[in-house]
Amino acid sequence: MSSNSFPYNEQSGGGEATELGQEATSTISPSGAFGLFSSDLKKNEDLKQMLESNKDSAKLDAMKRIVGMIAKGKNASELFPAVVKNVASKNIEIKKLVYVYLVRYAEEQQDLALLSISTFQRALKDPNQLIRASALRVLSSIRVPIIVPIMMLAIKEASADLSPYVRKNAAHAIQKLYSLDPEQKEMLIEVIEKLLKDKSTLVAGSVVMAFEEVCPDRIDLIHKNYRKLCNLLVDVEEWGQVVIIHMLTRYARTQFVSPWKEGDELEDNGKNFYESDDDQKEKTDKKKKPYTMDPDHRLLIRNTKPLLQSRNAAVVMAVAQLYWHISPKSEAGIISKSLVRLLRSNREVQYIVLQNIATMSIQRKGMFEPYLKSFYVRSTDPTMIKTLKLEILTNLANEANISTLLREFQTYVKSQDKQFAAATIQTIGRCATNILEVTDTCLNGLVCLLSNRDVVAESVVVIKKLLQMQPAQHGEIIKHMAKLLDSITVPVARASILWLIGENCERVPKIAPDVLRKMAKSFTSEDDLVKLQILNLGAKLYLTNSKQTKLLTQYILNLGKYDQNYDIRDRTRFIRQLIVPNVKSGALSKYAKKIFLAQKPAPLLESPFKDRDHFQLGTLSHTLNIKATGYLELSNWPEVAPDPSVRNVEVIELAKEWTPAGKAKQENSAKKFYSESEEEEDSSDSSSDSESESGSESGEQGESGEEGDSNEDSSEDSSSEQDSESGRESGLENKRTAKRNSKAKGKSDSEDGEKENEKSKTSDSSNDESSSIEDSSSDSESESEPESESESRRVTKEKEKKTKQDRTPLTKDVSLLDLDDFNPVSTPVALPTPALSPSLMADLEGLHLSTSSSVISVSTPAFVPTKTHVLLHRMSGKGLAAHYFFPRQPCIFGDKMVSIQITLNNTTDRKIENIHIGEKKLPIGMKMHVFNPIDSLEPEGSITVSMGIDFCDSTQTASFQLCTKDDCFNVNIQPPVGELLLPVAMSEKDFKKEQGVLTGMNETSAVIIAAPQNFTPSVIFQKVVNVANVGAVPSGQDNIHRFAAKTVHSGSLMLVTVELKEGSTAQLIINTEKTVIGSVLLRELKPVLSQG
Repeated sequence: MSSNSFPYNEQSGGGEATELGQEATSTISPSGAFGLFSSDLKKNEDLKQMLESNKDSAKLDAMKRIVGMIAKGKNASELFPAVVKNVASKNIEIKKLVYVYLVRYAEEQQDLALLSISTFQRALKDPNQLIRASALRVLSSIRVPIIVPIMMLAIKEASADLSPYVRKNAAHAIQKLYSLDPEQKEMLIEVIEKLLKDKSTLVAGSVVMAFEEVCPDRIDLIHKNYRKLCNLLVDVEEWGQVVIIHMLTRYARTQFVSPWKEGDELEDNGKNFYESDDDQKEKTDKKKKPYTMDPDHRLLIRNTKPLLQSRNAAVVMAVAQLYWHISPKSEAGIISKSLVRLLRSNREVQYIVLQNIATMSIQRKGMFEPYLKSFYVRSTDPTMIKTLKLEILTNLANEANISTLLREFQTYVKSQDKQFAAATIQTIGRCATNILEVTDTCLNGLVCLLSNRDVVAESVVVIKKLLQMQPAQHGEIIKHMAKLLDSITVPVARASILWLIGENCERVPKIAPDVLRKMAKSFTSEDDLVKLQILNLGAKLYLTNSKQTKLLTQYILNLGKYDQNYDIRDRTRFIRQLIVPNVKSGALSKYAKKIFLAQKPAPLLESPFKDRDHFQLGTLSHTLNIKATGYLELSNWPEVAPDPSVRNVEVIELAKEWTPAGKAKQENSAKKFYSESEEEEDSSDSSSDSESESGSESGEQGESGEEGDSNEDSSEDSSSEQDSESGRESGLENKRTAKRNSKAKGKSDSEDGEKENEKSKTSDSSNDESSSIEDSSSDSESESEPESESESRRVTKEKEKKTKQDRTPLTKDVSLLDLDDFNPVSTPVALPTPALSPSLMADLEGLHLSTSSSVISVSTPAFVPTKTHVLLHRMSGKGLAAHYFFPRQPCIFGDKMVSIQITLNNTTDRKIENIHIGEKKLPIGMKMHVFNPIDSLEPEGSITVSMGIDFCDSTQTASFQLCTKDDCFNVNIQPPVGELLLPVAMSEKDFKKEQGVLTGMNETSAVIIAAPQNFTPSVIFQKVVNVANVGAVPSGQDNIHRFAAKTVHSGSLMLVTVELKEGSTAQLIINTEKTVIGSVLLRELKPVLSQG
């Protein structure tokens, strides 16, 4: 499900990339270290030259080699500047490979990637769906908070794209944006809600993944999409299936009652006690009724069953855990065959599957008994697989198959794998504990193994546990084990034998004192674990046989008193005070025998997988047996099923969506009769629309939210949106005349409006689709209401408006981008009244920013210079260095502010803490929006932050303090005059019209003399946009070059004209109200255009 997997060259491009990558590596000279480095450097220089070539074939060749390098894990980050230049290439193949590269390195080279952001924005409207999707991937890979609004709008646009592949990538980008800025959660949930309604199987898995990441608790978003997801499940790609199945498992546990009947009956029995006879009778009748499964519950189980045959192990495992957690116990057996099939996979898959089978086999042995032989250990299995198979065989052992299993275990004990052989002996011990019929057989078999040097220690430990169960009957075994003390060297085994002899010292009265004598000899050389058991043995013998062992015990206590280990010294003092009577002895001395020789309970040999069943099967938490980060617990079954009708919402809404007056109908059905029938006809007309669901829903919201508005406002809203597209005027005329016509006329107009909306929806792939449909449909419906509408009807409308007014303006805001931050309010130019967003956001939204009054609008920067300015030198800043540059993008902090990006570098070897802006010394009227304080900057670390400064259309210096935890440094920013502008797009006609107004005092000019080669269109364009952030204006004359911009603060137009004269001269003319800025810009442009 990798979001990066698309064919970047259909003509076997991937293979060529690999071969070329191999050729590139083979050019490295083996002649010494210096030869290696020099040839490597030369190779990269070669690639850089190829990338700067004019030939597409050379660029394509270079990009294939670079992608080949990345595929082999080599670092190609130094080629970033050379690669990023080709991001605007016309060649589709080059562009695709460049985006592959950028997705890999955009996060590391954020500053350079930001410079190309306008190109990515344009690519979001590329006709090729792969380019659109790749641009969105690159944009979401640049993890800089400053572009969060851009990413948000790009995601919204992509979520409405006609291509399911682009919508899929929008779902992937949601998760990236959420991790970058969790505060965007509410807006992202709206996009997720929209994408969940998508009927494409390509999108389903990705949007559910985004849902699980962003808002897994919002179960209400799933209700109306539940049945669709169940039905699409078989056709979704494999990793999407895994995510959807896990999500639906959680959903089912919250929405359906338990299908496990035993639990339900127990609950009923518990509740009947305090109730009356009638209630009890009623409940008894209820209990007698057979369990009936919710149809939606059955739908999920039925639709996941075919996926048990999937070739993907993760899908099979996901379905298995779904059956385990939500299906009736009688039906869960179907998963066992599929899980056993997975045991033929590689060892990693086997390990996970066996872990889950081990958990299942504890509770339901019958499921896997028919496949017992599938869990027999192979000699080629790794130890971890062998141990898990032993665990499962132990869980499945019963009276019928134990003899077969014991023969199998006998073979395993002889294995060369010591860890596995020891685990087998533990397994034999557990079988002996669980199946009493074979306890003696197992014990005798383990005693025989005491002669096997490799497993004797484990055998002793297990025998000790078994003997605790029936100690009286096994005196001979204890004697046999006492003899082994001379040969056994493993501390655990020696300690176990000593413990056994001590516990049974009265049953072996002759052997126990002799064992203590031998142990006293070797006490000082024994392991600490053994020493503790020697002390215990001495104490027990002192209490039961003090004649023979009194002196021995005192000798051992004296040795222990001076032992190096404080545990042993402590135990020695404790035992001496407890068993040796003296004046200081307390009341406990009387009970010493009861304390030491108390009856100990036999140890319970349990499966290590017994406590894992509270984790959901197939999860990381289950594998690790610890709650992992991000784990979502399965809830308990509800006692009473929630209302199942919530899942009918989709069907109901399909009927209602084209009848927005549905709610009013309930309140006043008689008066709504005609209106409802009209809407039904509308729905039949529009049923051919492929995206009727989302369109109709927005239509319903728009109608209910805006119907109470005046007709005049509605007309304005509608015209401001629809004038931008050709062919809308007739629709507007129809709407205006609708006021004076009958209801039948109103209906036909409404139908026309719907058809027009369908047309616009297919032709326009921007995020504005739903918004324009919403407004136009709502206006047509509200205006088609008769003028003689009753007062009660109006009151009803007002109520509906209040209930939905919060949601409707939000949708409208997002779609139209009425963001004050991005737009000047007061301008002398006749710009659109509803201040629409400038270039940056316009590119993302795909809006055509034009009105009937003017076609002047803010455009994207033609060029973004990479030059940075020193804000704070590392020497002055005590290791903290700061540089700033102007990204030439509208500032998100204020519509009158200039956006500035500051890069902070820590050049010291210590952490710099609390970097923030201190005291500000700004000229009157100037404002500054500072960046959020940075808690710490690691050594050699770097971070880019964004600021906004309102320079009030002047080149005055903004002075302030850049502070750390310990110091404050005085710094200042003086903007070049060209950075106080925003480029605007306008026609030649409008340019001449505005230039005619700005004459006289508003015009400054100069004559330029330069060589003819410096007066070519491309050179002039490059020089002008390098100095000033202006946009080119189309010109019908070859000798006149026009540029237009407006000032950021006041929005005053800045018109630049370069008119070529005869010979080597040209005239530079600047027209603007801001004469000071105009003259400064003239002074800066003149030398630049004059020089060669």
